[in-house]
Parts: sequence; C-alpha cells; structure tokens
Amino acid sequence: MKDNAANGDVVVAMTGASGAIYGIRLLEVLRSAGVRTHLIISKAGALALGYETEMTVSQVKALADVAHPIGDVGASIASGSFRRGAWWWRPAR
Repeated sequence: MKDNAANGDVVVAMTGASGAIYGIRLLEVLRSAGVRTHLIISKAGALALGYETEMTVSQVKALADVAHPIGDVGASIASGSFRRGAWWWRPAR
C-alpha cells in the first residue's frame, strides 16, 4: 500500500442503509489503486451487511488498511487534524 498521507486517506463509513455492496466494492477498487483506506461500520451497517451480502464484518474490515471501532471517539479519523482525501458514506434514508 502506498502512503497517501500527502494526498489524504479515504474514509469509508458503512451505516445501516441498503447498498453495502457499494462500500465493499469501493474498498476493493481503492485497495487495487493503492489508496490507503479507513473503515467504520456501524452496528446497523453490520446488520445490513449480513442481510445483503455473504461477507462477514471481519472480511470487509480486512479490505481496509485501518478499521476503527464504532465507539472509538479517540480514533485518528475523529481528529480535525487528520488528513484525508475523501469521505464516503451511505446514509440511511
């Protein structure tokens, strides 16, 4: 994996909205492009993942360079000084 600190990492947030496959595919594409990723999966996101795909939460987390626990308010990505190139999330409707 390239170090994209100069350009900013990509943060992917998977919520309880349908469309978990989009987050999975994004992680796959970014990994193949050498982009460093951070992942957050909410509890509802984990449920949607189970309903919509055959992948486990552990398998999806393995696609990211860093997987942050949902309740970690001290996570690096929670800081305003965290350099990121983009955020992607699938909000619930």
